[in-house]
Amino acid sequence: MKIFHDIAEFIPTSKTIVTLGTFDGVHNGHQKIIDRLIQNAQDNDSESLILTFFPHPRMILQEGSDIQLLNTIEEKCLLLEQRGIDNLVIHPFDKAFSRLTAEEFVRDILVEKFNICKIIIGHDHRFGRNRTANIDDLMQFGEIYGFEVEQISSLEIDEIAVSSTKIRNALLTGDITLANRYLGYDYFFSGVVEKGRQLGRQLGYPTANIHVKDDYKLIPALGIYVVSSLLRDKIVYGMMSIGTNPTVGGTARTIEVYYFDLNEDLYGMNLTVSVLTKIRDEEKFNSIDALQDQLHKDKDFSISFIQKIR
Repeated sequence: MKIFHDIAEFIPTSKTIVTLGTFDGVHNGHQKIIDRLIQNAQDNDSESLILTFFPHPRMILQEGSDIQLLNTIEEKCLLLEQRGIDNLVIHPFDKAFSRLTAEEFVRDILVEKFNICKIIIGHDHRFGRNRTANIDDLMQFGEIYGFEVEQISSLEIDEIAVSSTKIRNALLTGDITLANRYLGYDYFFSGVVEKGRQLGRQLGYPTANIHVKDDYKLIPALGIYVVSSLLRDKIVYGMMSIGTNPTVGGTARTIEVYYFDLNEDLYGMNLTVSVLTKIRDEEKFNSIDALQDQLHKDKDFSISFIQKIR
């Protein structure tokens, strides 16, 4: 997959079949569109192209927006590459771009820059300045400028809409099972292992304290989870705490992972953590002993869960 960080960087070498959107999560609904895009490109001896944007348009157009995203831009690139896309254009979204009229967008970008022969889009997609143009306008432009428009059925659109918002809500309430079902893969995030207060070590559960640098990346609800990571080409399992450690007087949110059967210095490593299921909510215990007892139960639950999915 070729990646371009501005529309101006892309120089077509053949006709393209295009779809566009934010594709946050690259979830099941998105995957159907992408697979159709790729199949169309193969059938028409063309190249597939996805146009997406960063920052997310809501970050620019909605003042004070605190939207949290399912994917960092690096994660989105990885997920799209795995689908087999030929070209990914990540255009810097700004207010000037948002002011393009619908015809300017079609003529100057889709036709002149992308050499489009077909666009695959949802029936309720709106575009152009103030999002005033719709699918009917796009079809008219297609007739004028000589490209085909393929509409995605309302049923599939409903599935797409199902998702980025519903997945965010599921993660924010700790419903990992639902989120992963919508995504079609286990939700994941990455971060660097930093030194923490080493409280887990004192409890017999030494943890990797993970710092996620992208503050717009959505972190699931506070709680205890079963997780996995790929470490030196081997899948390792563990349990993760997202919380404030209230039993020992903590106040700041931390992300700590205890890996089973792993005795290795992880400081400074960048780890990707896949979230498999939630065990329980975060709790404040009356004593350290009570906390340790619960951690033993959490470990037993985790190992039992892992044996089932293996």
